[in-house]
Amino acid sequence: MSDAKTTEEQMESRLAHLNEALESGRMRRLKPMLHSLHPAEIGLLLESIPRAKRELVWRLVPEDDHGETLLHVNDEVRSELIEALDDEVLLAATEGMPIDDLADLIEDLPEQVTREVLHSMDVDNRERLEAVLSYPSDSAGGLMNNDTITVRPDVSLDVVSRYLQQRGTLPDDTESLFVVSRYGRYLGMLTLAKLVTLDPERDVSEVMNTDLEALPVDMAAAQVAKRFQDLDLISAPVVDENGKLLGRITIDDVVDVIRDEAEHSIMSMAGLDEEEDVFAPIARSARRRATWLGANLLTAFLAAQVVGLFEATLSEVVALAVLMPIVASMGGIGGSQTLTLMIRGLSMGQIGFGNAKTLLVKELAVAVINGVLWGAVVGVVAQIWFGDPTLGVIIAVALVLNQIGAAIAGVTIPLAMKKMGIDPALAGSVVLTTITDVIGFGAFLGLGTLFLLR
Repeated sequence: MSDAKTTEEQMESRLAHLNEALESGRMRRLKPMLHSLHPAEIGLLLESIPRAKRELVWRLVPEDDHGETLLHVNDEVRSELIEALDDEVLLAATEGMPIDDLADLIEDLPEQVTREVLHSMDVDNRERLEAVLSYPSDSAGGLMNNDTITVRPDVSLDVVSRYLQQRGTLPDDTESLFVVSRYGRYLGMLTLAKLVTLDPERDVSEVMNTDLEALPVDMAAAQVAKRFQDLDLISAPVVDENGKLLGRITIDDVVDVIRDEAEHSIMSMAGLDEEEDVFAPIARSARRRATWLGANLLTAFLAAQVVGLFEATLSEVVALAVLMPIVASMGGIGGSQTLTLMIRGLSMGQIGFGNAKTLLVKELAVAVINGVLWGAVVGVVAQIWFGDPTLGVIIAVALVLNQIGAAIAGVTIPLAMKKMGIDPALAGSVVLTTITDVIGFGAFLGLGTLFLLR
């Protein structure tokens, strides 16, 4: 907790320093700070200032950090910066970038810059880049880097050591070498720890690790991230359908996937895009949010229609109008808890159609227990407040019914949306709120009509 607080304080301090320099016009004061920051921190700063000031700050970013900084800003900010920069600056930013990072950036570059980048690369690197670009960006193939170091199983550790010494350098995040057959098929991994600690006369085949299964090139990025999380991997091999080694995925790329998935889940629940610029133009932001607000308005009209059916009841028993938001709110909260649990379980592969029935039974039991508990509390409060025992019983029963409906909706909505190919995080909350409002209002006002009108 203290580390997070320290990070927030550092960010606030940098922003204050940045704004002070921009307002005073003393831009040179920013250079030492920007030179001391990691490109990811520079990217966060760029996202945290208004659009008009970004180009000014960009001019002070060290040239060596240009490429990596562009990778760490969101899509909208990246597009804005690329549009404002000269082709020469963009071309220089791509120099020396790893193939997997270059693949992430090159698709956003102007066509002329892309041609110059490809023209400046040697044949091997150009082919490696084209291989990565041939796969979807949200797949293992799109995440991989093909800068792998491979060894054969029938050579000794001493031969491998001398080979590495002859190379002189290792790719970043290399903690294992990949063992392949003479035809390039993946056989296992040889960790550097074993290479430097075991008898150099032993063969690679004797000490290599064959337990780790390679990742299929078409595996979804979310599944790749889960594999890394479950097995605590630093890197993993990627193979084609024939088992031939194509490349490797490293932990730095997986961290980006995990972060993007988390941002997507949070932003989607509000109908927003995780790549949206915080300081996007007002008209663009208003247009994007208007669609989501319109969809919510339609569902609100549905709930209002249910309330309208009991207009006569509400005019005679005002207490129902006072208390009905409680029923809808409690159902919405209970349903949201189940919905969140389901979305998380689906994304992590813990929940599917096979075990959904068991989970539904469990959630129904939880809903009944909480419904009875809080229904009794609210019923007593309503009885004391309005002096009507019947009203207390009615709101207690309605609350139990809405909790049950919310549990059923919370489990079934994500499964139905998954079946239809819709992201539950995007539209699940809207549908759930509509259902709990309709059930809550319908049950409470319906019971009130039956038992309170004389």
